[in-house]
Amino acid sequence: MASLDDGTVVIAFDLYGTILDEQSIAEKLAEYIGQDQAKAVAGLWRRYQTESTWRLNSMKKYLPLSTVTIRALKRALADSSTSLEQTAIDSLMEAYDSLHTFPDVASALERLSSNSKYNAVVFSNGTQTMVSNSVNHSPDLKPHSSVFKQIIVVGECEKFKPATEVYELLAKKVGKEHDMSQVWLVSGNPFDIVGARNMGMQAAWVDRAGKGWTDELIEGDAGKPTLIASDLGYLIDAIQKRTAGPLQQEGG
Repeated sequence: MASLDDGTVVIAFDLYGTILDEQSIAEKLAEYIGQDQAKAVAGLWRRYQTESTWRLNSMKKYLPLSTVTIRALKRALADSSTSLEQTAIDSLMEAYDSLHTFPDVASALERLSSNSKYNAVVFSNGTQTMVSNSVNHSPDLKPHSSVFKQIIVVGECEKFKPATEVYELLAKKVGKEHDMSQVWLVSGNPFDIVGARNMGMQAAWVDRAGKGWTDELIEGDAGKPTLIASDLGYLIDAIQKRTAGPLQQEGG
């Protein structure tokens, strides 16, 4: 755990939709239902998965994301007038551990690989098993797994983003609970950005679509990112500039 005054800056990376491209699951879906339908079902799957976490938060209930993900898939298939055998569903869930990273991820993580100033962690709605499998076994992400000093998942507090409890958990796990402004969340999900900013954290939004910030739910700084860039590498560079100057390379 990083301590409050040790000079480190915490960068907490969201996993799904930020590091890993969930739309890449469409490649596996296409093996069963064809490419055109697979893209639509994959989009519904992601939508229902996310909506379900918000619904569970509102109802003060919790299910592991692995369960939520399977149920969201079955709903997406049903709403698309499609069904799959259980063996195919099991295969799709296994493929979830090998999602592709976005094209800008590898070079961005390499920027942090030899930098002792930054404490990079994964911060995810996923279960410990899901996230560990992805970080350590995904062909795209495994070569960079050593960048992450910790995997922090929401199951301990049985809430999902953007509940306040999950950001409190993150701050506690990295030793910054007394000054959340020293924590940078990096996410491609606007609801995650606003959740972190609401708690006083810094937040860097990956706007890969290049459409700009449109979420006006919360007024003022608490309702918008600290930084925005269309490329993850640019965001890392910007965070480095905002957090006390040049990189300190280990051994240099």
